[in-house]
Amino acid sequence: MENKRTCLYDKHVALGALISPFSGFDMPIQYTSIIEEHQAVRQRCGVFDVSHMGEVWVSGPDAERFVNHIFTNDVSDAPLGKIFYGMMCYPDGGTVDDLLVYKMAPQSFFIVINAGNIDKDVAWMRDHAEGFDIELEHKSDYYGQLAVQGPESESVVEEVLGLTCKELAFYTVKSIETEGETLIVSRTGYTGEDGFEVYGSHAYIRGAWDKLTQNGRCQPCGLGCRDTLRFEVGLPLYGDELTENISPIMAGLGMFVKLDKRDFIGRDALLKQKAEGVAQRLRGIELDGNAVPRHGYSVIADGREVGQITTGYRLISVDKSCAVALVDSNLELGDRVEVQIRKKTFPGTIVKKKFYDKHYKK
Repeated sequence: MENKRTCLYDKHVALGALISPFSGFDMPIQYTSIIEEHQAVRQRCGVFDVSHMGEVWVSGPDAERFVNHIFTNDVSDAPLGKIFYGMMCYPDGGTVDDLLVYKMAPQSFFIVINAGNIDKDVAWMRDHAEGFDIELEHKSDYYGQLAVQGPESESVVEEVLGLTCKELAFYTVKSIETEGETLIVSRTGYTGEDGFEVYGSHAYIRGAWDKLTQNGRCQPCGLGCRDTLRFEVGLPLYGDELTENISPIMAGLGMFVKLDKRDFIGRDALLKQKAEGVAQRLRGIELDGNAVPRHGYSVIADGREVGQITTGYRLISVDKSCAVALVDSNLELGDRVEVQIRKKTFPGTIVKKKFYDKHYKK
């Protein structure tokens, strides 16, 4: 089956991007180098094409009740413009997807889902909509999305795109009427830096991309550095740190699971995990040397396998070899382990999953 392409595909090709398959799309991995693009976001400003992400509107009298039923976080009585991070879970506590929920109107929520899960997520939502007075609109084919990230992102969005955004607090959203359409502008991100997302029609997003990349203040960035940036600050990637077999509790994301909320799918299983503990959980590993751990490599302690790497890199911002791994829960911070890389093992230490401090808008 052929991969899909975003509305900016031809522009990536024109900029000489390295294109590679990702979640069913042909996506730009890098334009110049992953290191250069990574540092641009950490130090100045970068723009990502994230038009491959999925978008769903849930509206109607039961919109809030429905979202609370399928979502681990609690959107009850949320103020307009508030954004929530959380998960949809299976009854056994495994993760369907992690997602963002935007409160756009009293009875209207905008839900952003991962590209590789679009069909699965929409089907899941529809399968669980019975008995709720809602309208569910799958709008992934309409929206393009740009993520403008970095310490200079606020001034770039305001001055280059002409979109007023400085009043937005972290994890809030607003609508902006421009060029005959309604844009959605939010202040979140997946890099550990301040940043914004702009959702609009394909025509608007194409024009905005040109303004940003031709202005000289904003580096076009591929998915390569998007992964290194999110990994350094401990943000999970679905398929690695969250899967149908890795619950939010196992992933250390219990703060986004509101167990005092009575009725959501997976609550009973997650409540049991929280009370009784889990056999495995995610931990950070810092290797002693320069060897680079990768997804799927074995973690060994006392001569036996105790887990597997979910993501690993030679970190760019702190110049260390680090990994996140799903390991046996009895491993504690400071414990020594080894990572099997091909035929050799390399020593390391169990540490926290965040290797670099976030710099969000306070």
